[in-house]
Amino acid sequence: MESPAATPHWLASARGRGTTLTDALAMFDALEPVTVDAMIGRWSGYGLKTGHVLDGMLEAFGWRGKQFVDAETVHPLLFADAQGKTIAIDPRRLPIRLATRLQVQRIPGVRRAFELAQPLLCTEQPAARLRLMHYRGGVTAAMLYDGVPIHDVFRRIDDERVLGLMDCRYFESPFFFVLERA
Repeated sequence: MESPAATPHWLASARGRGTTLTDALAMFDALEPVTVDAMIGRWSGYGLKTGHVLDGMLEAFGWRGKQFVDAETVHPLLFADAQGKTIAIDPRRLPIRLATRLQVQRIPGVRRAFELAQPLLCTEQPAARLRLMHYRGGVTAAMLYDGVPIHDVFRRIDDERVLGLMDCRYFESPFFFVLERA
């Protein structure tokens, strides 16, 4: 495992070829915590391939990232609509377990179907909150979804990027992603 000082090399490799769950966890554990205030703003995102069932799913649907207005006002799922405009989706309206079971990101035309369903899925209301959480040996910023058994936990890569770990009751292992300040 590389040291946190070598993170850009690890990150480029993980983004391109993927990484193992063990290496992603080791990098997460080696990174510094993030404060709630440091998360405020809009972030673009991309997943890191670790063999997780969610690998590639968010990108297949046009995931744009997350927006943290303040600790109480979080839009956890920003997507592009059919016109390219960024909209917030309510995670409570997404059939996560069914989508992963069917691996819907591999079905032709699924993005178009998602775009057609967006009026039923979008929201202007916040759907998560930011809190400090003790996780894997440290206290760091975490996003707690409203009404969905998911916590996204963040560690600092640098001033403009964080490594995110999605801990979800539905999956045995975490899903990893990177957020970059927009």
